[in-house]
Order: sequence, then structure tokens, then C-alpha cells
Amino acid sequence: MFSWDRSEAIAEPKVNEWIMTLDPAKSEKMDWDHYDAAILGVPLSRSSISASAASENPDALRRAWKYFTTYNLDYDEDLSVLNIVDLGDVRQHVTNIEKCHNYIKEAMISMRTHHPEVLPVVMGGDHSITAMLVKGWKAVHHDERIGILQLDTHFDLRDLSDNGPSNGTPIRNLIESGVIKGKDVYNIGLHGFFNALSLKTYADEVGVNYTTMRNARKKGIEKTVMQALDQLSEKVDTIYLTVDMDVLDSSCGPGVPASTPGGMRNDELFEAVYLAGKCPKVKAMDMVCLDPYKDRGEATLKTAVHTMLSFLTGFKQRIGHQ
Repeated sequence: MFSWDRSEAIAEPKVNEWIMTLDPAKSEKMDWDHYDAAILGVPLSRSSISASAASENPDALRRAWKYFTTYNLDYDEDLSVLNIVDLGDVRQHVTNIEKCHNYIKEAMISMRTHHPEVLPVVMGGDHSITAMLVKGWKAVHHDERIGILQLDTHFDLRDLSDNGPSNGTPIRNLIESGVIKGKDVYNIGLHGFFNALSLKTYADEVGVNYTTMRNARKKGIEKTVMQALDQLSEKVDTIYLTVDMDVLDSSCGPGVPASTPGGMRNDELFEAVYLAGKCPKVKAMDMVCLDPYKDRGEATLKTAVHTMLSFLTGFKQRIGHQ
């Protein structure tokens, strides 16, 4: 009779076995100095311009973790030596977007106040959450100059007077509220017919730095991202990385409500976030605008998990964790 003896098997955890789940009853007794990064879910999509179930994304990503090991063959790196804790989700109000946004800001304030050495990795939610997370960071780190590395098909510079705090306005929200300077925003991945001329005009007026997908490919993704990181690092104290999954070509990101042709390939996105993870000034990141209900065969969910793990690969190399 066939039998499978696993008693001598090497322990090789999957991601769902590696990431620790926070037990609120024991949180006060946790040695937070032991942790390298904390994952936070923000299940908000009511503020999305496109019809979206991005609020379901954090839990969907957690379920997709089971497909991945902690070992990255491309870089010969095992992430299991990192200590990562999943904090769960930020509570949301059923109808009041303003309350939702305040909860998100308060969550970042709490993270930075009580556990300032732990890297925040945030799973959205729509892109409106980025403005609240950066405002929360600024509320604690008053004197820091914050820069944004944005991987996105869109400027996200729509006018708040007619769009409100939606997923089309987070960068303008941060600029006009004085939290960041336009010249400290570097957006890579814009392309095609998916941004109005008025938004480019505004971007130029406030000094936003942007590289279209076409020009990024001509220069090379690695060179484009490194140039942005180097220039930001010279100017700011903290770089916040925000990854809008609609930066992907629609063939690579079928689960993105605003997916478009002509965007990044998966491998280009993985390379971009890996490089960001290695940069000492990158101190927080988010991934937004993925709707698992629109996904096909979990393709975009798996891409998002791979994106997070690619970022953490760079982060591991940065801190030299053994």
C-alpha cells in the first residue's frame, strides 16, 4: 500500500503559514521590536468612481497567499526570516465615507505612534485610501517631507470640488491640503487615452514628475524607477509607494475595474516594486483598486500577492535580515 511519510520533510512554509495573524487579546504583550512589517487591510470601495468591489480585496488576497511559498527563486531569497504580522482590517462605516477616511487616517496614526519601526504594507480598497494614509503619517511625523512614488495609469489629480475624496483625487487631495509638494510626486505608468488634458495641465502647473509607459519602456523600467527613487531620496525624508493595480495592461490585470490596454506587464511591475523595496527612504506602501469579483482565474489576485512579496524581497535585502 502506498504511504507518504512526511516526518522527514523540510519545513517550507507557504505565505499563509508564515504571516502571523494578530491576536488582539495578546497584542499588548507582543514584542513589537521583533516585527519587520505589518500588513493592514482597508476594505473601502464606496469612494470609487468605477463600480468596484475593491472592499473585498484584502480578504481575497489573504486567501490567495496559499499559492505562494516564501522563497523567491529570482533573487534566491527566503522571506520566512522576516517577521510579518497581519493586523486585520480597518473598520469601515456602512454609508459614511468621511468616517471611513477618518478611521483610515487614525489607523496610520496609531501604527506610527505605537510601532514606528514597523513597515506598513496596506491592502486596499480603492485609491482614495492613499490620501488618508499619508495624512496619518504626516500627523505623526510633522517635520518630515514626504514624497510619493506612484505606479498608475492615471494622474489621480481630479478636482475635489466635483469629485470629492474619491479614488480619482488622492494625489491632488494631498497637494492641495499641503501634505506634499507636487514636485515630490513621481508617477510612472501613465499612458494612452485615459487622462484628460486638463489633468496634465494641472500636473505641469504644480510640478508633478511623470513618465509615460511608452517613455519608461524606451528608457527601461529599472532605470526609470531608480532615477525616480534617487531624485526623491535627495529631496524627501520619506517615500510612500502607492501601487494602483490599474497600471497593469488589461491582459495582465483582468480584475481591475479601470483596466486599460497598453499598461505594464507583470514582470515590469514586480521589478519596479522590488527596486522600491530596496530603497531606504521607502517607508510604507499600498496596493489599491483590485476587484476580486471581476478577476479571471485569480490572475490579478496572484499578481497582487506577487507584487507584495516582490516588494518585501527588496525590503529584506535592504535591511540585511539573516
